[in-house]
Amino acid sequence: MTAQSLNNPGEPTPEVGTAVIPAKSNRTGFRYFLRRLFKRMLPRIGAAIVLLFVIGAVFAPILTPYDPIDQDYDVVRQPPSAEHWFGTDDLGRDMFTRILYGGRVSIFAAFIPLIISSSIGVTLGLIAGTVRGITETIIMRVMDALLSIPSILLMIVIAGILGPSLINALIAIGFVGVARYARVVYSETLSVSQREYVLASRSLGKSTLKILFQEILPNVTAPIIVIASLSIGGIILAEATLSFLGLGIQPPTPSWGSMVAVGNRYLQLAPWMSLVPGAAIFLMVMAVNFLGDGVRDALDPYLSGKL
Repeated sequence: MTAQSLNNPGEPTPEVGTAVIPAKSNRTGFRYFLRRLFKRMLPRIGAAIVLLFVIGAVFAPILTPYDPIDQDYDVVRQPPSAEHWFGTDDLGRDMFTRILYGGRVSIFAAFIPLIISSSIGVTLGLIAGTVRGITETIIMRVMDALLSIPSILLMIVIAGILGPSLINALIAIGFVGVARYARVVYSETLSVSQREYVLASRSLGKSTLKILFQEILPNVTAPIIVIASLSIGGIILAEATLSFLGLGIQPPTPSWGSMVAVGNRYLQLAPWMSLVPGAAIFLMVMAVNFLGDGVRDALDPYLSGKL
């Protein structure tokens, strides 16, 4: 009797010469995903920059003694100094403070359109890929029409119709992103619908709704997550663009896009007024894109070379 059988008397002892197959390692857990995500340097850099902005936005009242709205005409357009690290704007407001508080708008703006576009787009894609027929044709032709229009032009038109405000700008950004989700989910749904386990579920008499939520939706989540992670940077940039054009958040609430717009008036006299918020937009979008690329590589077995 071997030591293994003594420790586990309920288990049969393998015969001599019998190959013992090792247990398969877990390659689908969240920890494995995180290891894959942060295996490369760029996602680490992106995560560090995003975390830095999030900490600054959350703890802004602690990190700066100034109010982002209060005006001080004694320090108008002062260059960066020990007292005002990023200088002051045309109304004497501390730029560092407004960058921190403006980060709250950008972080908030990243998730509201994401929820709008993903929820509507995924629903339409699932319906078109499952119901088929005239419903499929109508939904996908509308999505194709939306994709044929330049996104920034469509956002400006929708935001202009709804009126200048942060919520209306976020609705416009979210609406523009619907077609991208719908198109990808539609293609994935068509592919998954022809797999053996879905066909077996249909042969067993499962309803279309059960097949949709139990078999198809769980198998199309990976591309949805990838699209979402890669869309955040574009959403932040779109919000900044609409604020720059006066269609987003309205003064005196700080927003990086509106700060760049105001700074352009004083580009020669006070270049920091536009360079600082512009650098914040650049760093945030770059960091989120680094993270998005990492998420894509971690979830796509073909890109990673592991089938």
